[in-house]
Formats: sequence, C-alpha cells, structure tokens
Amino acid sequence: MVNLAQVIGFLIITTVAFVASAGGEQVVTYVFGDSLTEVGNNNYLQSLAKSNYPFYGIDYEGGKATGRFTNGRTIGDIISEKLGIESPPPYLSLVPNDDAILKGVNYASGGAGILNDTGLYFIQRMTFDDQINSFEKTKEAIKAKIGQAAAEKHVNEAVYFIGMGSNDYVNNFLQPFLAAGQQYTHDEFVELLASTLGEQFTRLHQLGARKIVFHGLGPLGCIPSQRVKSTRGICLKQVNLWVQQFNSKVKKLVDNLNKHLPYAQMTFADTYPLVLDLIENPKAYGFKISNTSCCNVDTSVGGLCLPNSKLCTNRTEYVFWDAFHPTDAANAVLADRIFATLFHQTASSPAPAPTPARKFISRKHRN
Repeated sequence: MVNLAQVIGFLIITTVAFVASAGGEQVVTYVFGDSLTEVGNNNYLQSLAKSNYPFYGIDYEGGKATGRFTNGRTIGDIISEKLGIESPPPYLSLVPNDDAILKGVNYASGGAGILNDTGLYFIQRMTFDDQINSFEKTKEAIKAKIGQAAAEKHVNEAVYFIGMGSNDYVNNFLQPFLAAGQQYTHDEFVELLASTLGEQFTRLHQLGARKIVFHGLGPLGCIPSQRVKSTRGICLKQVNLWVQQFNSKVKKLVDNLNKHLPYAQMTFADTYPLVLDLIENPKAYGFKISNTSCCNVDTSVGGLCLPNSKLCTNRTEYVFWDAFHPTDAANAVLADRIFATLFHQTASSPAPAPTPARKFISRKHRN
C-alpha cells in the first residue's frame, strides 16, 4: 500500500523535474546534512572533521579536494545534475548578501548530528540546529533582496534535502566513551532523536519550508568503521536493527507532520534497503568489494583517507571510499536508485489534502 509520504515524495520530485526540464524558473534546493552531503563548509571551521586534502576529490572535476568526503561527487551533487542545476555552494563560502543564495545553499557539515552534543570531539561543526539558524539568516538576506512577499514564495517553493542522524549513532551513541550510550537505553535514545527532529522539522516549516525530503539512515552496521568491531568482519546486526528502529520512528513522524502542519509536503526517502542491497550484492551493480574501503584507512585514528594512505588500484570497483563514506561510483548508483524508487512506488497515486495544523509536542530532553 502506498502511503502519504511516498505520494508527496513523488510529487516533489516530479514537480522539480518538470520545472527543470521545462526551462522555467530556476529550481532552488537547500541541503542540510553531515559529511555524506557536505561540499566544503568545514573548510571554514576549526574542525577535526575535514576532507580538504588528498586523496579526497581525486575523481572530482579538476582532481582536487573540495571538502567533500569522497573521491568524487556526493549523492547531492548527482541529484543536482539530474535536475539540471548546479550543486548548491557551501553556506560558509558565501557573503551574507550573495546573489547565490537565491539559487540554493548547502549547509551540511561533517560531524553534524540531530543532537547538539553529537560530534563534540570534532571541535567545530554545524549541528542541525546550527544549520537551521543559518537558513534563517539566509531567509532574512533573501527578504532584504526581494521583499517579504517574494521571499516567502521563494522559500515555500524551494525543495529541502535533509540527511541527518548517522553521526548521532557513529559519533555519539555507539562510542563507549561518550555519555549518550551510557545515559540512555536505545529506546530512550531513539525517542530523543525523533522528538528533537520533530521540533527541528517544525521550525523549518515555520521558516517557510514546505517540500522536505528526509533521507533515512543506511545500514550503519555494515560500514567499514563498524565491521572492524566484528572478529569476522561482518555487519553488526544490532546496529542495523537500531537504525531500522530509527527509520521507522522518523517515517511515522513525517506522516504525522504532514497531517498536522498546513501545506507540509514532507517525504521520508528510505535508503536503507537500497544501500544494503548494494553492499550485499555488489557484483549486480558492477562492483567487486563492499566489505572494506578503497583507501586503506586506519580506523584507530578516525578512519578518514589521509594523504599518506594507500589507495586501491581501481576505485570504481569499491562501494566504500573510506571507513564511512561511499565512492563516487557508489553514490551514482544510489542517486539513480533513489529517483527510480520514488517514481516506481508512487506514480499512480493521488495525494490527499492536508488536515488543519496541530501543535507539535515538545521533547522533554534538550541537548
């Protein structure tokens, strides 16, 4: 049975694709997230979570590191290509009144999480709350440029891509030396994540965001940084079960917000089965290796691809670039499948009308 979130997801993607192909107004996208979608914000911060050095970017245009945590393009870059638009620039690279803000901005920051405590040991990073604060400043700058009425229309019609939550597990709950894993059971932790995310979505809605696509978490138990914790190098089943519980909670949250926030068009893009299939059946997608990374990383010092690391001989044969992030080739496959899944699941289903707004219940704990 097709649900409301799937229908809305299809309507968002088809509307954006139609505008892009029709040569009409510029499609505007605002991107929020972590290192999976970052394009260089952390280059401007005193952060330990950086990728502005070789061998990152070796397969990107120009062959130079840009702050993307992969050897080439992010999924966001590839989605932008599909929409016929340029990938939005990093927020911190722009001056406050830059004309580029009218075409879209990327706020994503490596190490960022839903919770403000997540990624503290990276020193500086833009948490999801920080990114929303930055978007609020962007909106104020847009109002100064084109006036309040036009600015409201602009932010209402833009599309918001959000990918957040991986660091709340990998760099928070799953770290034995951090408080979250000791302070909360997983049931309590996932409730905290969902309630926090609900308030963050509601705030974005109050700022004018209507068309929101939230990318669920992939099977984190299968990324190289987690596999090394297994004596046999296999996926960590418990971690994957926790991730699926998080995804289920967020999907229900999105369905609830669509019913209660006026004109909300939020969708949950379930990337878990797509990524898991790519990892479990790499040869079906033209890959050879999915259980370790192309870059021979040292997980004891972070798992990033340092300049003195040794690379694999054929980067297109690997699903993972470093201990956390997919390769350019894997991102291309995932971007294709995300689009195909949204179209396939929802092409024949009409979208129901939104119901009146209802106040969202605030979280009890705030980080």
